[in-house]
Amino acid sequence: MSVAKISEITASSPTSFDDAIKIGLARANTTLKNLRSAWIQDQQVKLNSDGQIKEYRVRLKITFVLEE
Repeated sequence: MSVAKISEITASSPTSFDDAIKIGLARANTTLKNLRSAWIQDQQVKLNSDGQIKEYRVRLKITFVLEE
């Protein structure tokens, strides 16, 4: 029997939501072991003073299995 845990992280990118997801997963993979799945809970953009997109942000929930 295995036990899983969910960790919530926020990641950002100046390029795209897709890039922010990849950055978040890469960072989570350096700290957490046995990653099993991830889902995007929230997406957000940060704007500059001209109303243009400055940053793409995602809030991820990552599931990983705890070691025995």
